[in-house]
Amino acid sequence: MASHSDANSLRDFWIPGHVLVPDSVVEGSNIDIEGPKCPVLVFVNSRSGGQLGGELLKTYRALLNENQVFDLGEEAPDKVLSRIYANLENLRLQGDHIAIQIMEKLRLIVAGGDGTAGWLLGVVCDLKLSHPPPIATVPLGTGNNLPFAFGWGKKNPGTDEQAVKSFLDQVMKAKEMKIDNWHILMRMRAPKQGPCDPIPPLELPHSLHAFHRVSEADELNKEGFHTFRGGFWNYFSMGMDAQVSYAFHSERKLHPEKFKNQLVNQSTYAKLGCTQGWFFAPLFHPPSSNIAHLAKVKVMKTHGGWEDLQIPSSIRSIVCLNLPSFSGGLNPWGTPNKMKRRDRDLTPPYVDDGLIEVVGFRDAWHGLVLLAPNGHGTRLAQAHRIRFEFHKGAAEYTFMRIDGEPWKQPLPVDDDTVLVEISHHGQVNMLATHDSKSKSENDPSSPHHNDVEEDDSDDEEAKADEYRKFGAADTFKIPDEVDLAHLS
Repeated sequence: MASHSDANSLRDFWIPGHVLVPDSVVEGSNIDIEGPKCPVLVFVNSRSGGQLGGELLKTYRALLNENQVFDLGEEAPDKVLSRIYANLENLRLQGDHIAIQIMEKLRLIVAGGDGTAGWLLGVVCDLKLSHPPPIATVPLGTGNNLPFAFGWGKKNPGTDEQAVKSFLDQVMKAKEMKIDNWHILMRMRAPKQGPCDPIPPLELPHSLHAFHRVSEADELNKEGFHTFRGGFWNYFSMGMDAQVSYAFHSERKLHPEKFKNQLVNQSTYAKLGCTQGWFFAPLFHPPSSNIAHLAKVKVMKTHGGWEDLQIPSSIRSIVCLNLPSFSGGLNPWGTPNKMKRRDRDLTPPYVDDGLIEVVGFRDAWHGLVLLAPNGHGTRLAQAHRIRFEFHKGAAEYTFMRIDGEPWKQPLPVDDDTVLVEISHHGQVNMLATHDSKSKSENDPSSPHHNDVEEDDSDDEEAKADEYRKFGAADTFKIPDEVDLAHLS
């Protein structure tokens, strides 16, 4: 049973029942009543982290109002947020003082893997809420790059009452930080036979949606082609690193009982890196699968024209990185020194500067340089947009990955084409602790915060509103048959 002091501290996070129930009517005036200092809505992927997700769900429901804690296996976040914000607006119009305070102060907590966190971020972005709430992430996955990048750690948390109270206290003290969203478009010629959604044997990640799930009149679709699009916050990668990730996910799908422990998951990942040949890439990886042989790569550094990006012939993996956290917390871009910033027009990896960092790796040994204090990958470019145009006949397939979700991508064999284009999409609000690895160009405490020129172009505004959707809310729903553990 909670003590009196515990009950008082939890009151800071507690949302009254009438705010959470649709069509509530305000009885009397509550203008003099102080609402919660830090109201939170909690979303838990109960299948993440082995048994931890379910245990965390129980603890949050025991400490808070059950109606402010949601199991993502039972209800999608777009439905929850649409319902609650509609109710908040209704109460605001009735003059409900507490509802007005909650609207202004609300914070979200999401517990799950990077895929789960990305799902919620996409929903908040799509719903275009009047007061978009900032989001804190609880690390319940394998890589946990999103939580690590904002100071929430990368190890699975404790699920007891004390651990949850400690996390809530951190949420109250956390600062808001804007981060860039990135839109990804993939287009391929429609096969002459067979269904197209997905194209067999293509199993796309849930963050990529077929165009007609977003809008029948999607301007980005072309006749005779299949168009998929979605968004990411952490990274897009292609090549051998994604191949290892694909092997890991395939193994987990076949034998889920073996993947109930974060340490076991990470050791299995390392073993697969060896068996897939990532440590011996020159022996096991055909040169035809190197990035330069697979595709022509173009970048747009500012709102100007496309430029060809020269990729060294030895690069077998390319990472387009938004956050300074990859592969469980490593920073492939590092921090370029003053000379490199001047000579190559490079900047530190700010998360809100409208630029994505493009890094290349030769093999896993090259990746190990990231463990050194100033280690980094091969810095290829910083760009506002990047485009991959795949060469016909270069290879049958390649491996790709978005925010931890990998897939095996068929490539053109004759005159067909596969195009992948990544572009800046706007921003969303995150919560960061004082240990945050992510840096803002607008934060005076970030090093060299004046070095980057603010990108104030309104080019994105000219695009149709449908283009600006990730398809995470309303028009997209994870199918019932999909195991939510896949998102962890």
